[in-house]
Amino acid sequence: MKLLRDTHVTLAHGGGGKAMRDLIESVFTDVFQPPGMEDQARLMDAALQEAGARLAFTTDSFVVTPVEFPGGDIGKIAVCGTVNDLAVGGARPLWLSAAFIIEEGCEVALLRRIVASMAREAAAAGVRIVTGDTKVVGRGSADQVFVTTAGVGVIPPGRELAAALVRPGDVAIVNGRLGDHGAAILAARGDMALSTDLLSDCQSLGHLMEAVLAAAPGTRAARDATRGGLAAALNEMAQTAGVGIEIDEAVLPLNDEVRGMCEILGLDPLYLANEGALVAFVPPDQAAAALAAMQGTEAGRGAVIVGRAVTAHPGMVTMRTLFGGSRIVDMLVGEQLPRIC
Repeated sequence: MKLLRDTHVTLAHGGGGKAMRDLIESVFTDVFQPPGMEDQARLMDAALQEAGARLAFTTDSFVVTPVEFPGGDIGKIAVCGTVNDLAVGGARPLWLSAAFIIEEGCEVALLRRIVASMAREAAAAGVRIVTGDTKVVGRGSADQVFVTTAGVGVIPPGRELAAALVRPGDVAIVNGRLGDHGAAILAARGDMALSTDLLSDCQSLGHLMEAVLAAAPGTRAARDATRGGLAAALNEMAQTAGVGIEIDEAVLPLNDEVRGMCEILGLDPLYLANEGALVAFVPPDQAAAALAAMQGTEAGRGAVIVGRAVTAHPGMVTMRTLFGGSRIVDMLVGEQLPRIC
């Protein structure tokens, strides 16, 4: 293991010389242990040999502030977000890349904590971080550290999930509480002088999706409810499938603290970001099996049926309110909270 004596990142750590190599080896590769030190990862997996198997590929960037928060950090979000984007498409996540934009003056100890968090989450999700990059920018050009990840997974033969496949009558299932991430980030920023014990729901959902697909192989589609929350995910699916979606406010899984915070600040929990929540649409005859499979996983203990797809009002989402009426749940215009993931 390389010994890095510097306590803060300097521009020299991005200059291509010994200082950069010491940073990369001491902070990153000694932890991630990629296969070789070439400019690319060379990968093979038995799943790729199955006839009809397809690759799934996704990429995302993460700029959350603060970079460490109750329940997670920018590194954990980077792994979870990329794994989840693959998993909701039916892929089994296998490999990730990770690129870091590091601000001059960033504490090396902070980088070590972020990298250790990424390694733990990757191991829990069953994926490997196999390649990456670092760049150092001057003070004020970034906010401590930004992370960009890309992920590759394999979709087994015969598995097909897509929002366009959702049909009227299909049941919408959410795996757990909504809005915890957005509320936890808001409280962690300290701008509102709010005191709360909320933790982000940041978690990988690959194992949950595999359990659901084993129990309910007819699952139509799934979407992780990140920026824009459950409302954005449902609207995207309704518009893509050309169906209406109706949900029931009375059954939405909300933490009392999230509900109270939203009432105080005038926020709508349906639009709060999540980093460990998804909504899946399954045929009605497989809904009970899918729900039980979700509830049997750590990430799905609080799973509930929140609504269904309908023929009425195609492309729109409506919610039956606690007062017995109905209201439109539209796409959010703008952003309730910036820099959330």
